[in-house]
Parts: sequence; C-alpha cells; structure tokens
Amino acid sequence: MSCQAPAAARAGGPAIPRAVRSETDPAAPTGAYLVMTARPGRPWHEVAPTADDGNEPRLRAELGRIVGRLHGATGAATSGFGYPAEPFGRLAPTWRTAFTAMTEAVLADAETYRARLPYPVGDIRTALAGAAPVLDEVTRPALVHFDLWPGNLLVTGEPGARTIGGVVDGERMFWGDPVADFVSLALFGDIERDRDFLAGYVEAGGGNVEFTDALRTRYALYRSYLYLIMLVETVPRADGAEAADDTWELVAPHLVDALDAAGKGGPRCPRRPLARRHKPGDQLPDTSRVR
Repeated sequence: MSCQAPAAARAGGPAIPRAVRSETDPAAPTGAYLVMTARPGRPWHEVAPTADDGNEPRLRAELGRIVGRLHGATGAATSGFGYPAEPFGRLAPTWRTAFTAMTEAVLADAETYRARLPYPVGDIRTALAGAAPVLDEVTRPALVHFDLWPGNLLVTGEPGARTIGGVVDGERMFWGDPVADFVSLALFGDIERDRDFLAGYVEAGGGNVEFTDALRTRYALYRSYLYLIMLVETVPRADGAEAADDTWELVAPHLVDALDAAGKGGPRCPRRPLARRHKPGDQLPDTSRVR
C-alpha cells in the first residue's frame, strides 16, 4: 500500500488518507509499517443515509467524483498491472496476465483449503479462461481500490448536510481495470442502476462508462473474483460453521450468476439450484480481508 498511497492521495483528494511515514523493509529495526493521516466520520452503513433525507443521492454523486479522480491515477509505463506486493511477484505486462494470476491464486487456495464452491474448481477455471480475452481491452493500469464496501466509506456531518470524510483501507489496491471497483461499490447490486454515482464519476473525469457487452463481461469476471474470495476465505479465517453457512447462502448464488454472465458466448459452468440471493435488509459481509 505504501507505494500506492501518494498516488491515491494526489488523485482522490482530501478524503483519501495521506502517507505520513513508512518503512517497506521487514528486516528494518522497526519492521515494515505505514502511518497515515486519520479521516473523520463513521462507516456509511452505520450512518444509513437515505434518499428521503437527500443525503444518499448527493453522497453517491460525491463518491463517484472521488472514485473518478482515483481512477485517473495511472501506473508508470514500465510498472505494469497487478498487486504491487511481494507475495504476488513482479507486475505483469498485460492486464489479462495479471488478472489470470490473481484468480489462479484464489482457485489454488480453494483447492488447498477444500473450500465449498458451487462448481468444481476446474470448471470455474475453464469458464474464467474462456472470457479472459476481453481483458485485452484494458491497456492503462489505473489505480483500483477494490474494497469500496460501505464499511470503508466514512461519512461525516449533520443529517441533510453529510459528506464523505474518508475512503480508507486501501491496502488491497492494485493497478488494473477501473471497472473492477464497480463490484464492491454495488456489492450484490448493479452499478448500472446507480445513476448518481455514475454522474459524479463522469463529472470528475473517470470517463463516460458505456456498458457494452465487453464491459459487462469484464464486470462479471471481477464479480466472480470477489465472490470467490469471499467464499474461499471462510476456511483459513476459521469463521465457524454458522458464519460459513451464512456466507454461502448469501454469496454462492451471486457467484453462479457472475460466472454465467462471464461465460456468455464461451465455456459455462453447469447450472445447479442454490440458496437464496441477497435481499434488502441482509447484513453485508465484511470484505476488509479481501485478497
């Protein structure tokens, strides 16, 4: 995160914490660390802004502007795509190569931990690979947060005049396709319907988002990736049987839908009945440990 923090703060504006001091060498006397500025506010879902009080549409537009500016940050031409962190090795020259490595790491974890998934790992791998050529459309390594769920969006101010005080927990940032951020921004929903967010996004220079078939396929790939993480991580996190079952009931049907959307026109996983989908009022899972 320390290498992306300055770029994020410059691009995203005052809501993005700034790096104050850091040490990237784990062998240093202090160990590796990163100190950042504090940001005001409470998590979005605790404040619960609504359309009735006028806060939600305005805040969604403000969020769109912040994310649009964030996506304006571009990695150096020689840096490449992917996670700029030791466990993931060097950045990749293409987005398809980087994203394939990212998904393969999760599928490898699924095999290692024998995680419960709606399809065999081999079928999922084949479905994702069949849709991967669409990733070649992405040629600019944009700065992607990839954990913009409500718990990482801090809201401050009085009712009727609330603003976004902070966008935090950027340690999952990578260089890649800005469309990937739309997944957590509309967790279990559809970003295409979030007109306020998209209007703010375009206004801030994030670019006019045209939901072509190719973009929707990329979006489906990123949804598949996040939902795979959410299911696989329940094992190493030792969440317990009840919590793991709750996550399964909530996430697995959305993974099936995402894989189905990604596989249109290519290899697809066989359909099978699953549990219910997310409904309004369901508690959103904490995505703060997303890979």
